[in-house]
Amino acid sequence: MMWDYDSHMSGWGWALMSVGMVLFWVVIITAVVLAVRFLGYSHQRQGEPDLTPAEILARRFARGEISEDEFLTRTRLVKH
Repeated sequence: MMWDYDSHMSGWGWALMSVGMVLFWVVIITAVVLAVRFLGYSHQRQGEPDLTPAEILARRFARGEISEDEFLTRTRLVKH
């Protein structure tokens, strides 16, 4: 028995198959990019909640980044 290796597919079949393959990979790549963005974004937002300016000043003072005079001056400015 002789095998016929011709696919018997017309030009339109090859064109539709090519377009389908390109669309398949576009969908797969888009899904991966969106998943990475979503997971990265949700991971960032699980950190500390938004701090008030007074809390930020208190933390900076506790770490020694600002002096007591600067802390008191800026705290008065924040309250007004």
